[in-house]
Amino acid sequence: METLRIGDTVPSFEGVDQNNTKVTTADFKGLKWVVYFYPKDNTPGCTAQACSLRDGYDALLSHGIKVLGVSADSVKSHDKFSSKFTLPFSLLADENKEVINLFGVWGPKKFMGREYEGIHRISFVIDEKGFVSHIIQKPKTKDHANEILNLLELN
Repeated sequence: METLRIGDTVPSFEGVDQNNTKVTTADFKGLKWVVYFYPKDNTPGCTAQACSLRDGYDALLSHGIKVLGVSADSVKSHDKFSSKFTLPFSLLADENKEVINLFGVWGPKKFMGREYEGIHRISFVIDEKGFVSHIIQKPKTKDHANEILNLLELN
């Protein structure tokens, strides 16, 4: 697993979100943004993380920071997840794992002694010039929005 590093340029990508709306890197040009990768819709940790970002979304936006979530779930799954928890940001449906592989977040994992391939929960903070400025390897799912604001010294 070759994960993007601080200072790397964010690779160009495009996909569709929970509303079947096209999302590309160009949508974030000139903006600060966070792209967070998570394993699966409607699981406890992923729900806590999404809800933390939802609850802190206004604070993030007040500092000019947009949010994009990415997992390998379908548009339909993302739509249900987003609607159920009233998420105000896009969730990219990356069923072919193209964006997941571009960022290098797919790889070996262990859970309860079992090894398997999956998405690593990692968040990338991107600056206005399109460079990775910070990486959060194991986000605090219940306090992720504040974690981002603290990391950027905005809290």
